[in-house]
Amino acid sequence: MILSEEEWTKVIGVDLATHIVTLQSYVESFPHQSPAMATARRTSLEFGLEPVTLAVAQTLTWLATTVQAKAIVEVGTGAGVSTVALMDGMNDHGVLTTIDHEAEHHNAARRALQMAGYAPHRTRFITGEALNVLPKLTSEAYDLVFVDADYVHYPDYFEEGLKLLRPGGVLVLYHVLLNGQVADESHIDDDTIMLRDTLDVVRAMEDVRYSLAPLGDGLLMVTKVATQPSPDA
Repeated sequence: MILSEEEWTKVIGVDLATHIVTLQSYVESFPHQSPAMATARRTSLEFGLEPVTLAVAQTLTWLATTVQAKAIVEVGTGAGVSTVALMDGMNDHGVLTTIDHEAEHHNAARRALQMAGYAPHRTRFITGEALNVLPKLTSEAYDLVFVDADYVHYPDYFEEGLKLLRPGGVLVLYHVLLNGQVADESHIDDDTIMLRDTLDVVRAMEDVRYSLAPLGDGLLMVTKVATQPSPDA
């Protein structure tokens, strides 16, 4: 049963909107932010980009640690906030491949990674359009794929990203709630529709397990389930 806003207010004893803001503020203030990540965040804002929030960055680090990631693909480098977060959780000998169409973004991310103390050989920067790059990467060779890029291409990013994951690997999509527009049926712009379509595809799939979390602007985490052999095989 889904409770209305008024019903939730009665259950928790305070105004629901105020309660949500209080919780979000606490969740976002909980993680630690390194100097390298703080620098990358400031650079992102100077570029006019919207970096992942502190809570999302911490979740990426946790996910990379949990899957013991040795190989990660990042779609949308930005100024390196999520890049540093992913590296923070990777295996000490792991390699991160990050894709962005702006060389300036890669230069900023390199500086952030250097500040964080990561050796250059542990990151592979590919400047170009992700949809041209992803099909050229090795299938089922990656532990984690993170996407924070053009919303209109999310269905394609999801399809290509899933191909790259090993069984048990995790695909993470950011901005999937798009400032609440995805949950509001009155919004029918292209970006919102594409994100809704992506979520609908995920919900209909039987060979994945997923979680949609209201962190930042919405974080969808999808685990690729290992294919079980047929009993008759």
